[in-house]
Amino acid sequence: MADAEMAAFGAAAPFLRKSEKERLEAQTRPFDLKKDVFVPDDKEEFVKAKIVSREGGKVTAETENGKTVTVKEDQVMQQNPPKFDKIEDMAMLTFLHEPAVLYNLKERYASWMIYTYSGLFCVTVNPYKWLPVYNAEVVAAYRGKKRSEAPPHIFSISDNAYQYMLTDRENQSILITGESGAGKTVNTKRVIQYFAVIAAIGDRSKKDQTPGKGTLEDQIIQANPALEAFGNAKTVRNDNSSRFGKFIRIHFGATGKLASADIETYLLEKSRVIFQLKAERDYHIFYQILSNKKPEL
Repeated sequence: MADAEMAAFGAAAPFLRKSEKERLEAQTRPFDLKKDVFVPDDKEEFVKAKIVSREGGKVTAETENGKTVTVKEDQVMQQNPPKFDKIEDMAMLTFLHEPAVLYNLKERYASWMIYTYSGLFCVTVNPYKWLPVYNAEVVAAYRGKKRSEAPPHIFSISDNAYQYMLTDRENQSILITGESGAGKTVNTKRVIQYFAVIAAIGDRSKKDQTPGKGTLEDQIIQANPALEAFGNAKTVRNDNSSRFGKFIRIHFGATGKLASADIETYLLEKSRVIFQLKAERDYHIFYQILSNKKPEL
């Protein structure tokens, strides 16, 4: 997808795919397949280096920081050619190993490209800041696109599941997993947001809406704050950590329009009600009640 085609993503484009200029520069960058490697490092796990010599099962190399190190030969991992830098699907790497994966994720993250494919999976690195990659323009750009036709994104995963549901007439599942603070809750919201937009029932007059409740799409999206109030709390690593699991089912009609949704919750951390670690908090709802910001509570 050229720069002109990426214009459809608007302000999100530089956060989704590297430019043509950057791709061309990478292809002309000097690279020696026999000498350019990764070596272990106490501080950064792995660093780039150039092999100086090999002798008796040991390799001496000079790191990009100018430090000379000697390591065992089986600890040396080959670098991928520069054209693979910031690659969107790590399954396409010539040399697929731990340092190559870490380096690619780090380079993409440094450019605020937080989504990266790894075969069938989409890896997300939490940016801990707001990025303009979820607006209506981006939703429209991903709609109806095959995975290979657009940059990695949770919207692409969502749209593919939706299209498979329509064509195969089979239920689809999206599993979002990761450690605390990885962004599971936020990405779950984005999946729901995407379906609410592309599968909206259409223009409804106000008389068709349930008074005080809004449209079905609104109700599905607005269920999240209520659940988070009773089931989320501040932890050391995450100010809005979900302390329970969610199984969300979104039901669609025969034409692909939203019909209904239901949410099952489980494994709520009940002990948090009476005990929290230092620098952590109880569930949000208790503070919201006592804050008097909503007198009706």
